[in-house]
Amino acid sequence: MTAVKERQNSILSNKRNEEENIAEESIRPLWLADYIGQQSIKDNLSVFIGAANKREEPLDHVLLYGSAGLGKTTLASIIARETGRDIRITSGPAIERPIDLIIILKALKEGDVLFIDEIHRLRRPIEEILYSAMEDFAVDRVISRGIGAKPIRIALPKFTLIGATTRSGNLSSPLRARFGIMLALSFYTPEQLEKIVMRSATILNVQITQKAAYEVASRSRGTPRIANRLLRRVRDFAEIKNEGTITEEIADYALSCLGIDKRGLDEEDRAILEILTGKFKGRAVGLETLSASVSDEPENIEEVYEPYLLKEGLIEKTTRGRMATAEAYICLGKEVPQNVF
Repeated sequence: MTAVKERQNSILSNKRNEEENIAEESIRPLWLADYIGQQSIKDNLSVFIGAANKREEPLDHVLLYGSAGLGKTTLASIIARETGRDIRITSGPAIERPIDLIIILKALKEGDVLFIDEIHRLRRPIEEILYSAMEDFAVDRVISRGIGAKPIRIALPKFTLIGATTRSGNLSSPLRARFGIMLALSFYTPEQLEKIVMRSATILNVQITQKAAYEVASRSRGTPRIANRLLRRVRDFAEIKNEGTITEEIADYALSCLGIDKRGLDEEDRAILEILTGKFKGRAVGLETLSASVSDEPENIEEVYEPYLLKEGLIEKTTRGRMATAEAYICLGKEVPQNVF
């Protein structure tokens, strides 16, 4: 493939991603009152935000953790809006050098919200700068080098840091300890996702029956991002097959065409289970070995597929690796080996 062709494909890919992001942004709730699910988090946040607003102080630093797609970025934007503050958004991998973080921090205004997605991926020298920034609202920087080197302290405006992570266990203890508010997002029920699908369909001007919305919701792995993505794909089938109206039959047909079964498992999920129950016959398998067997990145398995498979009781993690459960064999229609369980 020529360099020009590769560049064109890259541009087209970026364009598609941009369009998906625009669609996602258009259906995100703007206020806590519009945010469906995570009720205990909403109740606590309304108290914390109300108290901070009453004192006319920035909200304490917030750590949001949970599986991908549960609404951490949406919740960060809502917090900024509810507190009447501007939000600055970045991610752990995007901050490559300590000076990058210092530049970001110096650009903040009093009361701003700084949202760092994938905060667990910050490099340790960069993470250490956050300690004093979060605690003292100041950072230390060394000017010059050698004998003439001297440290100076740079004062920062008071701000709220919101960190989001899918791996809270990867955060260092000193960083975790500096968050005053820690909120764990959980998977959604099909009933909650049904409400999200109905709301998104209204915003997207999509005709959908309640039974169809539940069909989409029940196959969305307990994750709003997946529910909204599936809604857009089912909409495509409905426009071609049923003049734009999504019925339960159309939803079932579309999701089956997409390879998503009644439990929300897709081809990659089933490939993982097939490997664990077939090739390795129920034995424990290390993450790297499993990754090589299904030809996918270890991070994808750990962050995208594994949380839902664990939730559904289809796999378990042991000190020796990942193992298929008896439920996995039943799910695949296989006989449960008695010598394993």
